Amino acid sequence: MSLAQRLKNRARRFLERPGTVVSLRRYEELLPRIEALEPELQELTDEELTQRAGEAEGLVEICAVGREAARRALGERPYDVQLLGALAMLDGHVAEMATGEGKTLTATIAAYGHVRLGHGPVHVITVNDYLARRDADWMRPVYTMLGLTVGSVTEINTREERVEAYACDVTYVSINEAGFDFLRDQLVTDIADRVQRPLGTAIVDEADSILIDEAKVPMVLAGAITTELDPVHAADAVVRGLVAHRDYEISEDGRTISLTNRGLKTVEAKLGGINLYDEKHLADLAAVNVALYAHYLLQRDVDYIVRNGTVELVDEMRGRVAQRRRWPDGLHAAVEAKEGLSPSAEGEVLGTITVQAYIGLYKTLCGMTATAVHVGDQLREYYKLEVAVIPPNTPCIRVDEPTRIYATRAERDEAMVALIKECHEKGRPVLVGTLDVKASEELAAQLAEAGVPCTVLNAKNDAEEAAIIAEAGTYGAVTVSTQMAGRGVDIRLGGSDQRDWERVAELGGLLVIGAGMHESRRVDDQLRGRAGRQGDPGGSVFFVSLEDELIVRHAGNEIPPSPNMTPDGLVEDERVDWAVAHAQRVAEGINYEIHRNTWRYSLVIEQQRKALAERRERVLTTNVTAEMLAEYFPEKCEQMDPELLTRVSRAIALYHIDRLWAEHLAMLSEVREGVHLRSLARVDPLDEFHRTAVPAFNALIPEIERRTVETFESISVDEDWQPEQAKLIRPSATWTYLVHDAPFGSEMDRLFSAATRGFRKRR
Repeated sequence: MSLAQRLKNRARRFLERPGTVVSLRRYEELLPRIEALEPELQELTDEELTQRAGEAEGLVEICAVGREAARRALGERPYDVQLLGALAMLDGHVAEMATGEGKTLTATIAAYGHVRLGHGPVHVITVNDYLARRDADWMRPVYTMLGLTVGSVTEINTREERVEAYACDVTYVSINEAGFDFLRDQLVTDIADRVQRPLGTAIVDEADSILIDEAKVPMVLAGAITTELDPVHAADAVVRGLVAHRDYEISEDGRTISLTNRGLKTVEAKLGGINLYDEKHLADLAAVNVALYAHYLLQRDVDYIVRNGTVELVDEMRGRVAQRRRWPDGLHAAVEAKEGLSPSAEGEVLGTITVQAYIGLYKTLCGMTATAVHVGDQLREYYKLEVAVIPPNTPCIRVDEPTRIYATRAERDEAMVALIKECHEKGRPVLVGTLDVKASEELAAQLAEAGVPCTVLNAKNDAEEAAIIAEAGTYGAVTVSTQMAGRGVDIRLGGSDQRDWERVAELGGLLVIGAGMHESRRVDDQLRGRAGRQGDPGGSVFFVSLEDELIVRHAGNEIPPSPNMTPDGLVEDERVDWAVAHAQRVAEGINYEIHRNTWRYSLVIEQQRKALAERRERVLTTNVTAEMLAEYFPEKCEQMDPELLTRVSRAIALYHIDRLWAEHLAMLSEVREGVHLRSLARVDPLDEFHRTAVPAFNALIPEIERRTVETFESISVDEDWQPEQAKLIRPSATWTYLVHDAPFGSEMDRLFSAATRGFRKRR
């Protein structure tokens, strides 16, 4: 049974059951007591309120003071439901709050509360730099009224600006920047060079996106190395011009590709008549595989875009460019080769941590999002978080129509364009969410042909996102966007100034159209949530075709051979309705299992990172290395000034810790790429990975000590001694990036798949 089929079978058992939710009763019981304090607080001057904020104790007083500060600073009195959300986050939960319910202000009260409860410093973790900067600036008057300092960290900030921002009571920072700063801090040779303080509380905005969708993404700190081999560019020429079905075959699920016998012979001939499956040519085999994937499975303007001479990956969950992200295992270089671009260096990995592991370092964790219930089980399993579903302040009156299913993509698009044109002629604003960049541009072209002007928002013009989305509710507006329109920015009826609110409301408000279903219901729900904000009228409808990849891949066998349909291709068959919903559940189940399997590999690396980090911290902050060297070389150490001995011994030990950890990570990367080949011998790849990783790490500590002693013995020390004199040279440049999920599984999965087919062909 194939890996894909095993995952599908597991997914069938992944029932559509949201995680249990937290009861709001005990929070609701506090609301009358919070309101009872309001008259007293309103009598205070601003200075007195700020003083009271610094003395507030208990949840009731914290929420009451927070509400009054927001009323004065922003002219907005937080609703009871916002206080319920803050109370849930102060209790360490994820608050599910609908779009437009004021999560940003809710998080501000929660952040203030965590500071007062002694859980600081507080980091409000966002999905991108724009939201970090915007929300910090937006909420600054409230924090000032509460007597707190607030800062933000973005990619453009200098080290000094980062130190200042992290020194604040509350810091808004994207998950990427927070993780990268942590990695850099782990390599300092002087504790004064760190930018972050010890991690206190994380309030995670868009919690489902960061804690689940981004969870397994490794953040990487890399350093320059002298030379880099690039076998992938050589393999690029070998796979160009291969013909489908003759030279290669693509699996039904579209995730794997393999050479046919003829294709294998062609490739081997181009490589000089080698045997690709000979052990000494495994590097060539890996290069050929990633080149095949780059050419025949990855699509430009779907999986990535080319902009300013570089390959930029598109985040499938958000539809926007995934900043500073690379595919692993040479796949990124293969795409660069495919597009005729120079290879961009990955460098030597000096430190790495997954988003999930980094978030786990905070002492207190909570969050908020509009879509958490569907991942409640995962939030509980990985973070011990429960979901509190907060009701809307004003009941949602959005009309969510049943999904419209068409037999073919052409019939689906024709019906969708007709509906958009009809709405546009009436003046009703429409927001269309597409699955990728290519689809957004194709739909825009179809609308133009139908005489419907539209604004397109996708990864190619993401800098204009806020301005475009702000006007998506304007009378007569048609906006075509990828999933990037789903989070972070409100759409106001009648435009940003709401001038035409009444006219648009009379037409039914904003209509959201989904052009195809995403693999995750949460992404679809985020798109739906753009309409019906704060009780506004609105509507949503999704258009799906039986030719859509999601349906073909995960429910192809569930579609009846002759479903009931109308002459225009609209399918009206309960069996098909069930199959379409089933396809989405299966996709979610598969992604759940992939997350779990990936984390099993990452867990051992994270445990080792923590253990070595603790040892490094002792070396950095104590005299433990000097004391060790004094036992080996008592006479030499007695002749040295104690401060000089500490400085020298610390520099030597830190260098070898960091050097050996980088070598260890490189070794683990190689092992992980090749370990699935051992499945041919019917052994568990994870067990094999552990059998290599654990003894290798156990040998690391004595090797650090050995090299430290050896270096100290070989050097002469004076007051001006520098590490470079002992050839302890650190990388001259460092940079950060994220490792993007390989879209069709890791290289080790692909290598295993290709190898098993290859061995079968050799027999």
